Amino acid sequence: MEFPIYRPRRMRRTKLLRRMIKETYLTPYDFVYPTFVVPGKGVKEEIKSMPGAYRFSVDKLVEEAKELQKLNVNYMILFGIPETKDPEGSGAYGKDGIIQRAVRAIKDATQLVMITDVCMCEYTSHGHCGILKGEEVDNDATLDSLALIALSQAEAGADIIAPSDMMDGRVDAIRSILDENNFSHIPILSYAAKYSSAFYGPFREAAESTPQFGDRKSYQMDPANGREALREVTLDLQEGADIVMVKPAMPYLDIIRMVKDEFDYPVAAYQVSGEYAMIKAGAKMGWVDEAKIMLESLTCIKRAGADIILTYFAKDIAKIL
Repeated sequence: MEFPIYRPRRMRRTKLLRRMIKETYLTPYDFVYPTFVVPGKGVKEEIKSMPGAYRFSVDKLVEEAKELQKLNVNYMILFGIPETKDPEGSGAYGKDGIIQRAVRAIKDATQLVMITDVCMCEYTSHGHCGILKGEEVDNDATLDSLALIALSQAEAGADIIAPSDMMDGRVDAIRSILDENNFSHIPILSYAAKYSSAFYGPFREAAESTPQFGDRKSYQMDPANGREALREVTLDLQEGADIVMVKPAMPYLDIIRMVKDEFDYPVAAYQVSGEYAMIKAGAKMGWVDEAKIMLESLTCIKRAGADIILTYFAKDIAKIL
């Protein structure tokens, strides 16, 4: 049998030849670092199910932000754990709420781009992402609260607002209240295709946001559905989203690619807590090489079409790059 003229192995023979034809590159500017902020002072508490990830008090989070800036990781998304919770999640939109205080402190100390999560699960005593009517989340009643949260975060200095609740119409509600209050310049990063995933387990420990009853399948997407993601993204873009997100990332690379091919908008992907925890656990057991699998997994997420990657590995990968 005669070989064809083209032999792919010719360009794999040495490291420099491989680099010459490399298609996908990672840089620190690709990454957003998710962090958790808690009440108190001097707090830096490691999350048991997420080794290397921490809950910070505001003062310690400012130190973390300064370190990120030195590594050229210029983007941070904040998740807050309040002092108290109530059924309405009112702590999420207080002027002196935990996220609002953290944003102001970090903006005073660094030039980081601050992204703020708009959701209610960390703030409600029942752990669901909206206002309850009986044991069901009332979609339309929740929109007003989400809009107030977004406005309070923008007033505190947030650079990008990121609604993660998956209520229908929430992008429109947030865009409207921002525009009405002279924040038309603030972009919205919408969790457009957020799946009801088992990969969120460690996050719920970190954010203290586990539902006290039931689950979130009535508002987060069914993992079996792909085409529905395109409908969700279409709606959020029509309502004013500037960036759309797929969450989780690695188990949903096909969705990332579908969204990227279909829409001419920036696409974000979230390498979630379960993805991170599995890599950490495998490395601890000696079953995988942590640095190599971290690099490979993030490269694959970008190759699939993600322009922006939210990952708890942001600091670690920046040091390698």
